[in-house]
Amino acid sequence: MTTAEHAIQSTDANAVDAVIDLRGISRTYFKPDGSVLVEALSEVDLVINRGEYVAIMGASGSGKSTMMNIIGALDRPTAGACLIGGTDIASLSDEDLSMIRGRKIGFIFQAFNLISQLTITENVEVPLFYQDIPRHDRVQRSNQMLQRVGLGDRLGHRPKELSGGQQQRVAVARALVTNPDLLLADEPTGNLDSKTGEAILKLLDDLHREGLTIVMVTHDDNIAEHCERVIRLRDGRIESDELTPKGMARPGR
Repeated sequence: MTTAEHAIQSTDANAVDAVIDLRGISRTYFKPDGSVLVEALSEVDLVINRGEYVAIMGASGSGKSTMMNIIGALDRPTAGACLIGGTDIASLSDEDLSMIRGRKIGFIFQAFNLISQLTITENVEVPLFYQDIPRHDRVQRSNQMLQRVGLGDRLGHRPKELSGGQQQRVAVARALVTNPDLLLADEPTGNLDSKTGEAILKLLDDLHREGLTIVMVTHDDNIAEHCERVIRLRDGRIESDELTPKGMARPGR
């Protein structure tokens, strides 16, 4: 059993509430000569618990993309600890980090990032292929997830045969097919018209009500209102961390 597999097994057994725990996170980018180019994040502390729906906001250069990359195990901090399900990713090899990322985190991107030559069923299968899931099981799980997002009648279609909203639904299905603990959405409605964007946000709302933890990067306050909590970054630090009206109305608050 690899380090990552052990971490996944032990985390599930302990039912850790903190899906993401950032402790004193800093991320500095350096010039080739070793001097500092930019300090994207500086001594950030943040806990995101299971079942939360969180928006990360901030102006360009505030550090929100860097934070998303670290939360998503796409980048490592320069200093501090980033715990994903209780495991500090800084201690993992690249192979184990990839395993954690593939099994515990689902990604939705603004640009969809679908493979044009594949059918939508095959696109959704891709994360399962890298987990060595048998083909029959991959197809079954892919089709079930496409049914879940309302595309059960389009299984043999390719991305170019779908609207932008339908392509983003395929991207949602691909993100969910591994049953992740965390869904990361980076401007998920950025390439969609307002009506189609609202349909995607409703789908995310439904997924959150079912218990999924969602973290979304957005620049739009109206979109952030769908979340329960809004974290605003400025110059690499957390400027504010507040509940939205939706968050304040949640039972138990």
